[in-house]
Amino acid sequence: MDGASFYDDNDVFKTYMQRRQRGESPNDTIEKPVMMELIGAVRGKRILDLGCGDAAFGRESLAHGCASYLGIEGSQNMVNVAKETLAGTKGEVIHTTLENWDYPTAAFDLVVSRLVLHYVDDLHMLLTNIHKALVSSGQFIFSAEHPVITSSDKGWQSGTQRQDWIVDHYFDTGKRVTNWMGGSVRKYHRTLEDYFRETQRAGFTIEQLREGHPQRENFLTDETYQRRKRIPLFLMMSLSKQS
Repeated sequence: MDGASFYDDNDVFKTYMQRRQRGESPNDTIEKPVMMELIGAVRGKRILDLGCGDAAFGRESLAHGCASYLGIEGSQNMVNVAKETLAGTKGEVIHTTLENWDYPTAAFDLVVSRLVLHYVDDLHMLLTNIHKALVSSGQFIFSAEHPVITSSDKGWQSGTQRQDWIVDHYFDTGKRVTNWMGGSVRKYHRTLEDYFRETQRAGFTIEQLREGHPQRENFLTDETYQRRKRIPLFLMMSLSKQS
């Protein structure tokens, strides 16, 4: 299944939501702190969130004074949760895929995409649309699964703790089929160089590149902290539109 239909499998969705709520989730201990640092203050900004999931970021951003929030989400299950999350706010969510949405011109100050780009086949087209949708000096900040992770899951059993990783076929980029969360999902592997080249090709200036170096203060236990230092899980980039 592709990313949207994967999360519309009710068993997969239930498993995912349960895992997201567990203590010391890598999303909360590693990805979110770096993303929030890169995003910085959102007051007065018009925000587009691509693959918004449950729209928790939208509710937080609205509480911190962003001018507007629009989430784009391909999974109906996620859209249902996002609408509940945004209830009572001026935030909006649209049910469509990132590839099929009609991107407006110069409509947003900040575009965010968290752990979605590895589900996208035509990255260049998406990046071009994002560049179009941003105002001059606007920011695009994203996270994706680290290329070490997307390269190959050979040697890792789903449901076990990821303490080490076999990197294989790294430069053979393209489609990968991974068994995860009790289902089978299609992802797209790209090298670090690919992300660097494609963002520049779309017209972005790269401001920062981060790999989610774990910080001890974000973990409840030293055991989990030490385990998370062994392999990189996430790639984060902060980009800007200069013209």
